[in-house]
Amino acid sequence: MQLRVLSREDVRQAVSMAEAIQIVEDAFIQLSSGKAVVPIRTPIDIPRHHGTILFMPAYLSDSDAAGVKVVSVFPDNIRAGRPTISALVVINDATTGEPQAVLDGSYLTALRTGAASGVATRWLSRKESSIVAIFGAGTQGRTQLEAVCEVRNVYRVWVYDIARETAELFAEEMKQRGGRIPADVRVAAFPTEAVREADVICTATTSRKPVFSHKDLKTGVHINGIGSFKPEMQEIDEITARSALIVVDSREAAWAEAGDLMIPRDKGLLNENDIYAEIGEIANRQKPGRVNDEQTTFFKAVGNAIQDIAVASFLLKKANREGLGTIVEI
Repeated sequence: MQLRVLSREDVRQAVSMAEAIQIVEDAFIQLSSGKAVVPIRTPIDIPRHHGTILFMPAYLSDSDAAGVKVVSVFPDNIRAGRPTISALVVINDATTGEPQAVLDGSYLTALRTGAASGVATRWLSRKESSIVAIFGAGTQGRTQLEAVCEVRNVYRVWVYDIARETAELFAEEMKQRGGRIPADVRVAAFPTEAVREADVICTATTSRKPVFSHKDLKTGVHINGIGSFKPEMQEIDEITARSALIVVDSREAAWAEAGDLMIPRDKGLLNENDIYAEIGEIANRQKPGRVNDEQTTFFKAVGNAIQDIAVASFLLKKANREGLGTIVEI
């Protein structure tokens, strides 16, 4: 059996953020239209090392794409200079079930997560949004900023991280990135400084408590909450969640995994009817997105395998055409 192996650099070079946003939007539409099979992912907690490994299968019928991602989240890795998130994606031939490719999933995870926020920002933020706040200066924070800048004309960025030196490195790197990312990237000393003028906020942390206060938010802000993916994790405070128009990637997954919603629900502050829509419903124009400039909109994503499999399937087709990656016999 032959497998095509695609490295991190192959993935990075083969798909742009603009392409990823469109691919992920189409995947969300398939999910919300009942054209995807996505079991709730299986997490294995490893408390001895403060980590989690997740197994995430999916099949998209319109795309005829199938596969599985195995992703680990080990926050302590940062102390050893290792990435917090590591991942591998396997793509299967949907007609025969045979494995076709193995891809580095670490950058792919960051890319597709950024792309999801790009989709949500396009449909839910005010069109004139131009100032962005990023919480969490890791790989995810970088692709969050890239995606928001792809769909909105951003002229200023604030970044906050509990490790200030990490935020400073982020700012220096992103200032030099060019393209649609502005050179005005500032490090916030406190969360208040980051959010008080932000039109779009992206949270990409592993926090178990809210990373900013509702009282500091600007009227009409849009929030992408993508860091918390377990019931005990929380980046967004309960007042913000309760007062916002809530849109999710998947209703089923949100109520099974999203601490940002489950914690206020368990306190009696939210219920399942408080989720307005899945982002696929809005992208498919089944429901309108933002209806006025005063609304706070909140996109809560826990991550969905359809994103990985859709982008990976696109990558494999391109790799087959252009001879990317390495063919191995197994």
